[in-house]
Amino acid sequence: MSQTGTAVTGTPSRLRNRWNATDLGLIAVFAALVAGSALVPGITANVFGVPITFQTLAVMLTGLMLGPGRGFAAVGLYTLLGLAGLPIFSQGRSGLGILAGPSAGYIIAFPIAAAVVGWLATVVIRRTSSARALWFFAAAMVTSIVFVHTLGVAGIALNTKASLGEA
Repeated sequence: MSQTGTAVTGTPSRLRNRWNATDLGLIAVFAALVAGSALVPGITANVFGVPITFQTLAVMLTGLMLGPGRGFAAVGLYTLLGLAGLPIFSQGRSGLGILAGPSAGYIIAFPIAAAVVGWLATVVIRRTSSARALWFFAAAMVTSIVFVHTLGVAGIALNTKASLGEA
């Protein structure tokens, strides 16, 4: 019998020791959602070739829906599969070489951003009335998007030898 958040006495335990099959299924489905959103043709809006895709939205939704742990696991799975060679990054790219390109900051930021937005959503649910929760969810997503783009711009600047202003 696996421990799924309740002790034998029926009281909720503080720590979940393992993920059950439902958790693993959700992680796989949301990893596929992020991969699918990356393959939707994006718009290349800068000279560095980093496309604007639905990927950031999918990462934020993953964090909101799954919470910090499972959100990080889902987006981390997506990242690891792409780095291992599955062509699931934007424009069908894959492999470790992506870390030497301008998209590296975004790829690194995605799992962390999913965890951050999941954690912020968890805090909002615990401490906020339902009337104000929508505004706090929006703030959590904006915070996470700012985080993703900060690391993304840093990756562009680092890998293309451009200044932060140019990136």
